[in-house]
Amino acid sequence: MTIVVDASVGVKWVLPEPGSEGAAAIRTTDDDLIAPSLAYAEIGSAIWRAVVRGDVPATEARRDLKVAVSHYRRIIPLVELADRALELATRLRHPIYDCFYLALAERERCPLITADGRLIAAAKAMKGVELRLL
Repeated sequence: MTIVVDASVGVKWVLPEPGSEGAAAIRTTDDDLIAPSLAYAEIGSAIWRAVVRGDVPATEARRDLKVAVSHYRRIIPLVELADRALELATRLRHPIYDCFYLALAERERCPLITADGRLIAAAKAMKGVELRLL
């Protein structure tokens, strides 16, 4: 099965946060985990914040980013999703960043797993996209 996994879950693969155990269970399945290329920036930003806080040594940041994104089977270029993501962002009145994941789940007709309750709430109006909260 193909599953879109957003960065709020992907970052838990390398940073100890609430929900990290559940995130680890997802990456150990045989499912095809996919994400828009935005996942690099979002996971990288979370790792950077952890470095700034002193939670992660700067020397481990690049390794953590590589490890996190290595769990995705496919990374989809944003350009393929941009029009639909903007349309969803406008309709749902929700940031476009999250709507890239929604657009991908819709296009691939597969579930989206997120740890972002706001995204789940905003996307409830969408038909045909299965949303799972980690």
